Amino acid sequence: MRSTMGFLTVFLLLLVPISATAASRPIYDENANAQQQIAAALAATAKSGKNIVLIFGANWCSDCHALDAEMHEPDLAELIEKNYVVVNIDVGRFDKNREVGRKYGVPIRRGIPAIAVLDSRGKLLYAQSQGQFANAAQIPDQAFRAFFEKWKPKR
Repeated sequence: MRSTMGFLTVFLLLLVPISATAASRPIYDENANAQQQIAAALAATAKSGKNIVLIFGANWCSDCHALDAEMHEPDLAELIEKNYVVVNIDVGRFDKNREVGRKYGVPIRRGIPAIAVLDSRGKLLYAQSQGQFANAAQIPDQAFRAFFEKWKPKR
């Protein structure tokens, strides 16, 4: 019994820094209007020719934070900065922006983070339909790079 309690204590103490980090650095604006965010991205890409990445997620989601961290790694961050405008769309507890997910063919109930890619005119190029990124913490680095390479604009 004592060893079980010790294990649980250590386990819980290890979780506290993860939770504190996720809560201290929100990546999704919980008060943003997703339609306005997308409209602003479309205005920006009309001139730049970049594609738009819509990332549906929530600040409480550890896999959302894993994806965000991966996207900020220097090599991938450079690829993204050059080719995409990123729009982080808050889904709350799966009770916000569901209509936006439906509009872009992303069933957020299958898991988050969930991604859609639009061209610079707003045409849907890709919509995740099966929760492909919902386990972002386990996805290898090269898979993220391959995804963003595949969907970058053809120039």
